Amino acid sequence: MAKTDIARRVYNHTWKLDPIVRSLLDTDFYKLLMLQMIWGMYPKVDATFSLINRTTSVRLADEIDEGELRDQLDHARTLRFSKKEMIWLGGNNFYGRKQIFEPEFLAWLENFRLPDYELSRRDGQYELSFPGPWMYTTLWEIPALAIINELRSRAAMRSYGPFALDVLYARAKAKMWAKTERLKALPGIRISDFGTRRRHSFLWQRWCVEALKEGIGDAFTGTSNVLLAMDNDLEALGTNAHELPMVFAALANSEEELREAPYKVLQDWQRYYGGNLLIVLPDAFGTDSFLRDAPDWVADWTGFRPDSAPPIEGGEKIIDWWRKKGKDPKQKLLIFSDGLEVETIEETYRHFRGKVRMSFGWGTNLTNDFEGCAPTETDSLDAISLVCKVTEANGRPAVKLSDNPAKATGDEKEIKRYLRIFGEKGRVEQLVKV
Repeated sequence: MAKTDIARRVYNHTWKLDPIVRSLLDTDFYKLLMLQMIWGMYPKVDATFSLINRTTSVRLADEIDEGELRDQLDHARTLRFSKKEMIWLGGNNFYGRKQIFEPEFLAWLENFRLPDYELSRRDGQYELSFPGPWMYTTLWEIPALAIINELRSRAAMRSYGPFALDVLYARAKAKMWAKTERLKALPGIRISDFGTRRRHSFLWQRWCVEALKEGIGDAFTGTSNVLLAMDNDLEALGTNAHELPMVFAALANSEEELREAPYKVLQDWQRYYGGNLLIVLPDAFGTDSFLRDAPDWVADWTGFRPDSAPPIEGGEKIIDWWRKKGKDPKQKLLIFSDGLEVETIEETYRHFRGKVRMSFGWGTNLTNDFEGCAPTETDSLDAISLVCKVTEANGRPAVKLSDNPAKATGDEKEIKRYLRIFGEKGRVEQLVKV
């Protein structure tokens, strides 16, 4: 496959609209898995997703042109799944299973289009939200984030000439390749790309994925990006995310139902998928509270993805819980994915090697690490902490507590109510960089 000269491509394009999102498959695999369950079990639930910029010092509305943002969002709404994409989804093996997507679901998906959005500006930030039926709004999360992040990158590079761009990308490639060489030195390491949502650009994510495929060989287990998985003959990876327990909790009619929400999600998930897709995401309302109240059957699941706790601390907590449940941690899997840098991966790998099976979902610091690469001093190419979260379900506020209070989202009164029910044990404030 001929490699794209990214610098030349960035400098030379003359199209009126250079699409950031080229396909509805340009999303994370877990979105499609969750979508099928939502379509099958909760088609009448409404859910609003909203953009949240946790890096408040960056005024997105000052950096990104509103007209360009609307053009990109409007273009994404014109996309449909192609015949080739539908054949690949219907005929491919995922996690060792044929036809993971039901024919009826694929027939519905064939006519899918992203719903409308609401966009305004306030205090230098964009207020961007996606209200409507959950089985439509859920697929806005990833393209919305990809669009915002790439528009920001484009704006930062707009004044660069062809040589400055060439130097920028040469430095970024060398920086990323140096990380690849460090990871290659770790025997048995398993790395996957989780970098779609906060990538520098689609072309750069594609370069990073192809570089990892060559650079670490079999240690590269695949990508969460469905389009890149299809185009590069890679495994599409991912299971479920915080939005499921957040919506289930918002719909709860009593405190007892609220406490049970994280486990009801898992029961529904197991009913739909089972097998190799049984990965627990425990931190939506705090890992400590999840483990404290978890039914015994949760210990039979394949593994956990400790997402917002420090990886070593969070991993050890889960290993202790498995042992108390009579399970051998060496037969279990931990997937680490929160803001990973190569140093964190190395340290975590060395700590847990021989104790548990492990895998690393490498995200923003894989696909958007341009710090120190620009030919002039700027922080406009530095990644920021941008998320698109469920903020409302059937008219009720949705909440995420997280193991890191800095990552909590939702109405302040509701957050306090959730903390009263779930408790604050184990929550430790940490700086959120990405």
